Amino acid sequence: MSVLSSPHFHDEAKAFEFLESIVWANGVTCPHCGVVNGRIYDLAGVRSKPSKKNPEGVVRHGLKKCGECRQQFTVKVGTVFEHARMPLHKMLQAVHLMVSSKKGISSHQLSRVLEVQYKTAWFLAHRIREAMRDGDLSMLGTTGGRVEVDETYIGRKAGEAGVKAPKASGSAHKNRVIALIDRDTGVARSMPANGLTRDEVAQIVRANIAKEAKLTTDESRLYSAVGREYASHGFVTHGRSEYVRGDVSTNTVEGYFSIFKRGMRGVYQHCGEKHLHRYCAEFAFRYSNRAEFGIDDRQRAVEGLKGIVGKRLTYRRTHCEFIA
Repeated sequence: MSVLSSPHFHDEAKAFEFLESIVWANGVTCPHCGVVNGRIYDLAGVRSKPSKKNPEGVVRHGLKKCGECRQQFTVKVGTVFEHARMPLHKMLQAVHLMVSSKKGISSHQLSRVLEVQYKTAWFLAHRIREAMRDGDLSMLGTTGGRVEVDETYIGRKAGEAGVKAPKASGSAHKNRVIALIDRDTGVARSMPANGLTRDEVAQIVRANIAKEAKLTTDESRLYSAVGREYASHGFVTHGRSEYVRGDVSTNTVEGYFSIFKRGMRGVYQHCGEKHLHRYCAEFAFRYSNRAEFGIDDRQRAVEGLKGIVGKRLTYRRTHCEFIA
């Protein structure tokens, strides 16, 4: 039997029950007044307003009413799925497909699988990526282990208004991405870095890595100054064909970048600079919740759904920049 044969992937009522079990694991919370396990009433049999497509209206699954503030709500209110017009069971299918695809799944593929328009699939994919942004501010390397840091270049930077980005050689015209991986915990973080200057890189390193960690990089001068602030700064000199020296290497973070680049170039192909931070979050989420830590596709989907609360992403905010 396929994983996608589960009831919540096909039945709308079951889909709401499944999402409620994740979002309201500690009790039903009213998104309007914030009361937990208060006087909440189920409103069964309520239908939406009649339309040409549905003359009798559509059943509003999972509808509830708060006895404290008298407001109606569903589990989607206050999440990235709020005001989504497509059925919840299809959105859950999309979540599973995205978290179980190691190098991602394109919006065109999602639109074919879910049988929705491309724009709908594109916007849904960005909502899910927004949910994958965990916002965790805890420091890496608190165990005193090695934290690998490296940078890479991807895509093409946006030009000025009405001007195309220059076709230049080298990396000046490309988007910069920096990644950090805690070798002990396996947690990965990646983010765009506008200029990749020494000061900018130092700020990123200080904000994400505990001082007791062993900073591990290549021979780039970007880390020479900030490296003195840590327990140790080990680096390998790639320019001299040195890739491992004892336990000092950047092989882990380079392996992460190999997955990231294969996905960005082979699956997504084109990425707008304004959306790059969400793609970084997507790959970091899957890497940090991988099978090596005993997390299978089902569990990874649940972890992804836990991140939908308290986040909103509107279509206008994405500036209608369509990405394959």
